[in-house]
Amino acid sequence: MRALLFALLLPTTALADGFVPITDRETFLSYVQDRDLRLGVLGITLNVDPDGTIAGTAVRWEVTGTWDWKDGFFCREMDWSGMPIDYNCQLVEVRDGSEMRFTVDQGAGDSATFRLR
Repeated sequence: MRALLFALLLPTTALADGFVPITDRETFLSYVQDRDLRLGVLGITLNVDPDGTIAGTAVRWEVTGTWDWKDGFFCREMDWSGMPIDYNCQLVEVRDGSEMRFTVDQGAGDSATFRLR
């Protein structure tokens, strides 16, 4: 019963806060190509490139990784200066073309909202 209630509330909640889900690779790339994803409070700047690579910094340490689009989700694995960040598929949402929210575990886990610059 909880799962059904959650499924019914999710689209309403996403639209209520202005975030709209991205469900395909081409739309995702139209927002991130040649732009930085920034999360200032944590000092994170990332670039997600069409060739499937991720590069940037977090707290001044190098971040590298790879990504793909699978079944409507952004799937990635990364390395943060020698610390592996495990493979995970994430729900991606955009608001006003200036913010992008990533929610781990296909939308069921924690989320982080990045500014697009």
